[in-house]
Amino acid sequence: MKQVDWDDFRVFLGLARAHSALEASEVMGMNQSTLSRRLRKLEETIGAKLFDRNSHGHHLTSAGHRLLEHVEKLETTLAAVEADVSGDSVALSGDIRLGTTEGFGSFFLAPHLAQFCTSHPAITIDLLPLPRHVNLSRHEADASVTIDRPTTDSFVTAKLADYRLLPYATPAYLERHAPIRSVTDLAGHRWIDYVDDLIFADQQVTLRKWLPSVKPFLRSTSVIAQYQATRSGLGIALLPCFMGNTAQDLVPVLPQEIDITRSFWLVAPAERREVARIKAMWNYLRKVADANAGFLMGRTTAIQWLYE
Repeated sequence: MKQVDWDDFRVFLGLARAHSALEASEVMGMNQSTLSRRLRKLEETIGAKLFDRNSHGHHLTSAGHRLLEHVEKLETTLAAVEADVSGDSVALSGDIRLGTTEGFGSFFLAPHLAQFCTSHPAITIDLLPLPRHVNLSRHEADASVTIDRPTTDSFVTAKLADYRLLPYATPAYLERHAPIRSVTDLAGHRWIDYVDDLIFADQQVTLRKWLPSVKPFLRSTSVIAQYQATRSGLGIALLPCFMGNTAQDLVPVLPQEIDITRSFWLVAPAERREVARIKAMWNYLRKVADANAGFLMGRTTAIQWLYE
């Protein structure tokens, strides 16, 4: 086999994990034509077809599956070598990739991480706010924030924060529709919810679990899409307070009667958790979450900022 460029292996890994050229190109910051060109180069170099392509995306061939096993081992080895040689165990510099749930990453973590990067200019963070789990075992990220606590011992896990969810609607919607005086009145209203068969976490709060008699009229896999639809006055949605309370055109519904609480967990592979820059981010996020416990639980609308 002729010499292979490691960047071509990175493209292969990205596509194997995303199953979509579009998603892989977005995650890697690379246009699709460059991705396709590098993939063709890799296939020509090793002399094997690595993916079957159809309308549903890219799927590994048998040769692709065999190559994936070897390249993932190589990725782990190179990361360990890089950490050892570059002094990652002590240096506050380099890249961090953090996976997170979509709403929390976009509405809460993004501004706080921007503050962290300002305080640590040698660190770059890739924030991945996705409506799905990030696979740490496949090195999609260095760490992640999840709502389901991992059960495997290969990860370091710490509780980050509790957060509260409430129904939200616009004042205009509430004026146009039947009054809501108790939880039983909610069944007669227009609801916005998740797509049931695309729920990605057991702890995800949905109408199907909370008000099973209600049939939503609009569903989306994206909590941000639900948030925007609610702000347009279309209906009511269950939203985290850290999202609902940031919109001046939304009000909570029955906040004294409804109390739905979930938790965020901070997770990292044990070997990545000890890298200095990741440990620094980890500790910073825990301090930020502690300082904003009232905001995340909907007791206040004021965000607390930390300045290191």
